[in-house]
Amino acid sequence: MADIFREIDEDVRRDRAIEFWKKHGNKLIGLAFLAVAATAGWRIYDYNQTQRAEAAGARFEHAIELSRAGDTDEAEKEFAAIAKDSTAGYEKLARFREAAEQAKQSPAEGIKTYDALAGDSSVAPVLRDLARLRAAMLAVDTSSMDELKSRLQPLLASGSAWGANARELLGLAALKAGDYDAAGKAFDEIITDRTAPPSLKQRADLLLGIVRSGPIKPAS
Repeated sequence: MADIFREIDEDVRRDRAIEFWKKHGNKLIGLAFLAVAATAGWRIYDYNQTQRAEAAGARFEHAIELSRAGDTDEAEKEFAAIAKDSTAGYEKLARFREAAEQAKQSPAEGIKTYDALAGDSSVAPVLRDLARLRAAMLAVDTSSMDELKSRLQPLLASGSAWGANARELLGLAALKAGDYDAAGKAFDEIITDRTAPPSLKQRADLLLGIVRSGPIKPAS
C-alpha cells in the first residue's frame, strides 16, 4: 500500500514539474542566457580594465624616468597626457606629478595645478589637503603671512593628516619674517601634537631652540 501512495506522489510531483516548465521554461532559459552574457561581459570589462591599468603603469614609469633624466618638458607632457586619458588611479597621480614638473620651471603654474586638485571633489580629501600643502610650499616665498594662513587654514583643523606640516610651514614663514612669537607658537603646537610624526617633532624642537635664542644681533 505504501508503494502505491509513493508512486502517486511521484506522479503528482512530475506532473507539477512538467506544468511549471511549460509555464516558465522559456523564462528560465532566458535568465540562464542573461547570466552567461553578464558573466562574459564582466570578464571582458575586467580584462580591458587590467590592460588599461598595465598600459597606464608603463606610461607613468616612463614619465618618471624622463623626470629623473632631467627632461622636465617631456615629463610634464607625458604626465599631462596620462592625466587626460588614463585610469582613475593613475590620472590622479599623474596630475600631482604634472604639478611637480611644472613647479620646476614655473612655481606659479605648479600652484595653479595644485589649486585645481585641491578644489576637485573627485579627489580624496586627504589628497586634496596634500595639494593645498604643496601649493602653499610653492607660494611661501611670494605670499604674505595672511595669504599663507588662508591657504593653510583648512589643514589646521583637528584630525587633519597634514596639520603638523602646515604648522611647520607657518612657523618657518614667521621665523623668516622675524615674528618669533608666532614661530614659537607654531613649533610648540607641533611638539605637543600627539599625532605629529616623530621626525617632524624633532625638527620643531630644534627650530624652537632657535626661536628661544632670539634674533641674532650683528657684531658691534
